[in-house]
Amino acid sequence: MSELLIRPLAPDTGTVEALAALLVETVAAGGSVTFMHPLAPDRARAFWRAALEGAARGERIVLGGFLDGVLAGTVTLQLAMPENQPHRAEIAKMMTAVAWRGRGIATALLKKAERLALAHRRTLLVLDTAQDGGAGPLYEACGFLPAGRIPGYAFKPQGGLTDTLLYWKPLPSASATPADAPI
Repeated sequence: MSELLIRPLAPDTGTVEALAALLVETVAAGGSVTFMHPLAPDRARAFWRAALEGAARGERIVLGGFLDGVLAGTVTLQLAMPENQPHRAEIAKMMTAVAWRGRGIATALLKKAERLALAHRRTLLVLDTAQDGGAGPLYEACGFLPAGRIPGYAFKPQGGLTDTLLYWKPLPSASATPADAPI
């Protein structure tokens, strides 16, 4: 495998197109990432435009993993949290192109997201994933701890309900209280 280049993504046309194609492919392959199959490319593009605009405002970081200049995977680190939760971030929209699965791309993206969370003074990561066909084993291998299961939480992309698994991971910190938080 070529060297994986991971970088934050910006809202340019090429990036939106690549992310939209990855989202459509993921949903078609059964990935439970909010949308139902078939997902229209226009809806996927609109989703990613909005997500990248949020990244430009500092609400999240959308990372892309590239092999030979081609988007092979993505993950989002959501930073915009409620006022009483400035210490946490959420992992979302973890996707790897079908052709590149099983090669460590998702793990590398997740590790980069964790480093960025630390750089943003976050000490807790949370995420959810579908029980049926979700990435629970990946998250557990990366140190995420199971918090529970919600039965019948979401529809699978081709129909039928699936349970959702909730995970959390503590991150190391010098102080659990951000310097700018009221004391």
